Amino acid sequence: MAEKSYRSAETGEYVSEETAADNPRTTLGEDEPHEGADRRDRSAITGHFVKPDTSRRHPDTTVTENG
Repeated sequence: MAEKSYRSAETGEYVSEETAADNPRTTLGEDEPHEGADRRDRSAITGHFVKPDTSRRHPDTTVTENG
């Protein structure tokens, strides 16, 4: 099983597990790092993929990933 990592929806940077626990609405847990050039936007609140337009409207609660 891959190690879990956490990313801030506000900055896009990886954060510690403790920071993620303290800020569950603005962090996203990932099972593995994402590499490549395909853009994917995800809600930090629900974990669901969202359209790029939605991500632009809600930059503090979405994360842009490359898959």
